[in-house]
Amino acid sequence: MNRFAALIEALAFEPRRLAKLTLMEEYFRSVPDPDRGYCLAALCGVLNLPTAKPALLRQLISERTDPVLFALSYDYVGDLSETIALLWPAPSGDPMRDIPIGTIVETLRRASRREVPGLVAGWLDTLEERGRWALLKLMTGGLRIGVSASLAKHALARFGQTEAAAIEEIWHGLEPPYASLFAWLEGRGGRPDPGQALTFRSPMLAHPVEDEDFDRLDPREFSAEWKWDGIRVQAAGRLRGNAAEIRLFSRSGDDITAAFPDLAGALHFDGVIDGELVVLEGETVAPFSAVQQRLNRKSVSARLMAEFPAHLIAYDCLFAGEEDLRALPLDARQGRLEMLVADHGGRLRPSPALAFESWADLAAQRAQSAGHPAIEGVMLKRLASPYLAGRPKGHWYKWKRDPGLVDCVLMYAQRGHGKRSSYYSDFTFGVWDGDRLVPVGKAYFGFSDAELIELDRFVRQNTTNRFGPVREVVHDARTGLVLEIAFEGLQASTRHKSGIAMRFPRIHRIRWDKPPGEADRLTTLQSALARASVPSGAPDA
Repeated sequence: MNRFAALIEALAFEPRRLAKLTLMEEYFRSVPDPDRGYCLAALCGVLNLPTAKPALLRQLISERTDPVLFALSYDYVGDLSETIALLWPAPSGDPMRDIPIGTIVETLRRASRREVPGLVAGWLDTLEERGRWALLKLMTGGLRIGVSASLAKHALARFGQTEAAAIEEIWHGLEPPYASLFAWLEGRGGRPDPGQALTFRSPMLAHPVEDEDFDRLDPREFSAEWKWDGIRVQAAGRLRGNAAEIRLFSRSGDDITAAFPDLAGALHFDGVIDGELVVLEGETVAPFSAVQQRLNRKSVSARLMAEFPAHLIAYDCLFAGEEDLRALPLDARQGRLEMLVADHGGRLRPSPALAFESWADLAAQRAQSAGHPAIEGVMLKRLASPYLAGRPKGHWYKWKRDPGLVDCVLMYAQRGHGKRSSYYSDFTFGVWDGDRLVPVGKAYFGFSDAELIELDRFVRQNTTNRFGPVREVVHDARTGLVLEIAFEGLQASTRHKSGIAMRFPRIHRIRWDKPPGEADRLTTLQSALARASVPSGAPDA
């Protein structure tokens, strides 16, 4: 635990990427199994300790300190683990020298829910302050030390003198504490092979296309297709006689098969398909809000499956049977994909290719699709590209449609968390409905640090009321602050007073120059929502 505490503390205060890689590489080299494997899982955010949750830690600290003192301290510190580590009563005797991470993880996994509070309290009672902090970070999983799963895998690649792509290839077939992975990287064992197991393969991602990119890209070298507003999924299938075993994975590798049994049951193929999971209303792709009705469910009712039927729009084929197709160019993979899709009914369909001769031609089609509720833009894919894990440059591009913009009036503000705990950084804004403002969304990003200071100052100087941690600021037709809000889409909502919910709202610009009375009206958003609910010119799936 002491080595783990030293590592995450050093990573938290180290801004340089290469230095972070060196710190992790040295840790993997000097710490034995299984501790380094559980550390790796924590760094990648995949260490699951279901019996140790933040609610339990709050309960434990509330039994040992004044709740008002804890609330004030947590608000000031901004980090639950650090706050509890600082407030926890110091050990009465000598602090425990060390507790191996493996011991903690394996003990918690074996323990019943009744045993966990006593175990955790006992460890906290005997550890020193930094050890308590590291233990709590390990249990909650919220390290917040500036290390992504990708960066941790690059450190592994340096440690094993291999390529990060080679680790990505086998990663999702492994489980903590990754003993076989470390054995391979150290030359003590063979390369772990997921084989034809129904595991997740890291997806290929796209870069946003910039205006200047079109000057150097040849349209004859690319294919184009719609960028559907669903969820990126990977369908892995294996035929067993006349039956097929199908598993569906999200973009991050989570198994979501249980949430979409209707789709999994309708697929019948041997291989791995990459695509977009959408809900169809007839032959029209429904807005993302329809997909949301099916997400994050361990089980789904027959009513939901009938009301929101899941479909897969397939746009790439990674495996056909046991044959790995990823090294082939895109146009060759598309041919194999057509063969797999041809044997299915309507639940699995190919992503239609867009015919175009120039970027101007494609831009016209993209503009025509702006009214379709489920099209985010256009995907550009180089015909000669292999399927590469991660986000390689020069292969795939996403040309998203321009965001919507609306002028809203700031209504309420709340202080942020962590580094923003001293600033009012979470803002609620509204538009005019007659002579009153109705809230239409919340945003907490899109502004610079300098603009955050200005916004915070405005909130403090123009507060008219307080509701717990929320401040109401002046907002009438003559005084107040107008915010230009950018958003990706609108959808009808029964949970909002305005009847409208924004997707991905963010503050695009602070309109110090505009009087609040000139902000947009609710009818503007209602008209935009009505236009978006009727497809305009874009083909159905």
